[in-house]
Amino acid sequence: MSADDPENDTDPLDDAGEVRNRLEQEADRAVEQFDEGIVDLLAWVLDTETRARIYVSLRQHPGSTSDEIADSTGLYPSTVREALAALHEEGKVRREKRESDGAGNNPYEYSAIAPSELVEAIVGDVQAELNTVFNLDAHLSEMGPAEDADEPVTISVEDATDDDE
Repeated sequence: MSADDPENDTDPLDDAGEVRNRLEQEADRAVEQFDEGIVDLLAWVLDTETRARIYVSLRQHPGSTSDEIADSTGLYPSTVREALAALHEEGKVRREKRESDGAGNNPYEYSAIAPSELVEAIVGDVQAELNTVFNLDAHLSEMGPAEDADEPVTISVEDATDDDE
């Protein structure tokens, strides 16, 4: 084989294109895994993956109708409407009537509360459950937990945007 053999020649541009394609594929996969990790975490916070997907969709597209959310998430419209009703009742999404100049039914537009508000809303519940676990022996005793049972777990949430720079 000689150096002039066309079978051994590799075009550096082809190699660069292949590397670029591989990097793009890996980046896409990393973003997808990141998104799935966020959805998994939100599913824990919001009780279901369906509600988590709706929340993420609303953070990306505030002011969406239930049909628009169904389109963006791939969920059935009836599933979206049911989950939105529960999320609204819990204060995790807000809704208002869409303004329209034409006649007909004006659908609701939904927006999700900020992630910091979502965290604040669940901190008390998480803290109470952790304290229950911490005081499990007292809860299991025949007398039950004492009125002045220790609550050793305290969770504080500080919004980074509130800090002075």
